[in-house]
Amino acid sequence: MSELGLDFALGEMADTIRETTRRFAADKIAPLAARIDEEDWFPRELWPEMGALGLHGITVAEEDGGLGLGYLEHVVAQAEVARASASIGLSYGAHSNLCVNQIRRWANAEQKAKYLPKLISGEHVGALAMSEAGAGSDVVGMKLRADRKGDGYVLNGSKFWITNAAYADTLVVYAKTGEGSRGITTFIIEKDMPGFSVGQKIDKMGMRGSPTGELVFNDCEVAESQVMGPENGGVGVLMSGLDYERTVLAGIQLGIMQACLDVVIPYVRERKQFGTPIGSFQLIQAKVADMYVALNSARAYVYAVARACDAGKTTRFDAAGAILLASENAVRTSLEAIQALGGAGYTKDWPVERYARDAKLLDIGAGTNEIRRMLIGRELIGA
Repeated sequence: MSELGLDFALGEMADTIRETTRRFAADKIAPLAARIDEEDWFPRELWPEMGALGLHGITVAEEDGGLGLGYLEHVVAQAEVARASASIGLSYGAHSNLCVNQIRRWANAEQKAKYLPKLISGEHVGALAMSEAGAGSDVVGMKLRADRKGDGYVLNGSKFWITNAAYADTLVVYAKTGEGSRGITTFIIEKDMPGFSVGQKIDKMGMRGSPTGELVFNDCEVAESQVMGPENGGVGVLMSGLDYERTVLAGIQLGIMQACLDVVIPYVRERKQFGTPIGSFQLIQAKVADMYVALNSARAYVYAVARACDAGKTTRFDAAGAILLASENAVRTSLEAIQALGGAGYTKDWPVERYARDAKLLDIGAGTNEIRRMLIGRELIGA
């Protein structure tokens, strides 16, 4: 089944994933969305249900328990989850892409066998810990240290802005094992490891219900078997995942824009002013047209980059470009949705004010738009 308007011909499998996820999201996630936002509540019970549909392991090989599909299908699923609740979409992306997909790409056979089954089933929640209070865009400036101790390491320091922090059972964590960009190593951390704890919870403007918090490492001892990828090769692990992260998370913005149209089109057909539906007014029609074009132009770019990821042909500046376009279009579209509803759009009685708060995150998170523009310009110019 195609989306609203243009059929992007994504293929039978992507269409099947879309319909399966859409039905589940409409039945199980959408009814909870307002409460998730209002109470800043993370419905942990959704995770096994999503696991039963195969949503957590879309990009994982079948022999490792996944669906063996690609980033295109992952983007499609991501958009449908976020269409119902962007907060759940964010936590889902952090789990299925930032954690599961990185383990799929970099873990050894023993690590995959140990961690992937419970992450894919949804019994466990995953997270990725890269950012710190003083190291966001400047990733290499991280302070969390992992010092050699016997045949393992001891970690000291903290991570900040971590999605799923309070609920994560398995975490992919980057720490300093040396100096500079060649002195970072990736670790798989379990929530019950001595010396590891969850610090403060962060109260956010939007994406409420997607828990964000601090991780604290106080003489946290880990075995060498917890190292994922090469020692001091963490920057390579980290950077190799950014293109896929940007591409998949851009799906959240596609979902938000579709959700805006889901509300606005029926509203302007029914809402009357001066005795006539406001959808008959040309200025309202222009708003709806702009929202539709913003959504489909972002879809075209994001889908193209996802296909390039699957073909091993993506470019870093196009992955950044796709989420740049999607994030800015989603913010603009959500604000237009509020405007189309007028006073109603500014109230909590309608979800469009939540869509605007949620959309703003990806102007900032997963790399700011300023950093994305710098990356695109630098790559194109060759500076």
